[in-house]
Formats: sequence, structure tokens, C-alpha cells
Amino acid sequence: MIVFDKLWKTMELKGFSTYTLREKCGIDSKTVRRLKANENIETKTLDKLCDALDCKLEDIAEYRKSDL
Repeated sequence: MIVFDKLWKTMELKGFSTYTLREKCGIDSKTVRRLKANENIETKTLDKLCDALDCKLEDIAEYRKSDL
């Protein structure tokens, strides 16, 4: 499973809020909700996030093995 816990830490370090993501980065509120719930998102969203935050993918997302 992919989790976005690192995204919120990276945003805090860089002074970003969810408002900034929505208004300045073009990420809609539905996508922010999906990120908070660790649900599927498009790779273009990951690209937007990395570009806006000037970071690498591993700074915003992490793979964790699911307990199935």
C-alpha cells in the first residue's frame, strides 16, 4: 500500500498548506481528500506535488506492505 504520511511532513517543512495545494498548485479538494485517506491518485498529481514542493517522490510517498 502507498501512504502519503511523508507528504504532510514535507508540506509543513516547506510552509505549504492544503489551501496552497488547491489554489496555487491546481490540486482539487477531492484529490487532497484522497491523499489524506491514502487512496489512489494519478501519477500526474504526484508530478505536480514534487514540482510544487521541489522534492523527490520518496519525500511524499512510501510503500508499506499490506497485511492481507
